[in-house]
Amino acid sequence: MHTRLETPDKDAIALLPPFERLGLDRIQLVCTAAQALQAREQLLQSQAWGFDTESKPTFKVGEMSDGPHILQLATAECAWVIQLHDPQCSAVAAELLAHPGIVKAGFGLGDDRKRIIQKLGVDPADMLELNTVFRERGYRKDMGVKAAVAVLFNQRFIKSKKAATSNWANERLTEAQLIYAANDAYAAFRVWQALKLSSTGDSML
Repeated sequence: MHTRLETPDKDAIALLPPFERLGLDRIQLVCTAAQALQAREQLLQSQAWGFDTESKPTFKVGEMSDGPHILQLATAECAWVIQLHDPQCSAVAAELLAHPGIVKAGFGLGDDRKRIIQKLGVDPADMLELNTVFRERGYRKDMGVKAAVAVLFNQRFIKSKKAATSNWANERLTEAQLIYAANDAYAAFRVWQALKLSSTGDSML
């Protein structure tokens, strides 16, 4: 039987040194068909991707999001921020997500999955909810990326609230948006990688 482990609190995390994030030199913005095909070729060489999406926030009661507007996929070396305005970018994104045999690892993926099915018409294959792995290992509540980075690396993952609630449907993304979006996926990949190294038979790791 697993010991019940506590998730670190905000105050404890705030004291940790920062997690090293990807800079713009390791982030690829994908907004054309040519860029999408190049990203596809590079991504298919990896056995797993960190995975996340971003949607334009809704502020009115009853307002429905037509997101996701951004798909983020990351490996150890690079992250791709795929804008879903262009039909060919959306088609490549759908193909990548439906591709079997490559783990798509992230946090809180239930909502992402619903939106992807609705917008892109595919059910992502081999999705791995990282919270489930932590639960199997004895953590009593959902970790989220900040707590996971604190537990595994003893570091503080920095997320900008301003970027989080920005307009992800904009055709031109800011540098802050690119860094925020890419690093959500990159951190998820690093967490997956660390869990895999310490794996004792977890499914999909």
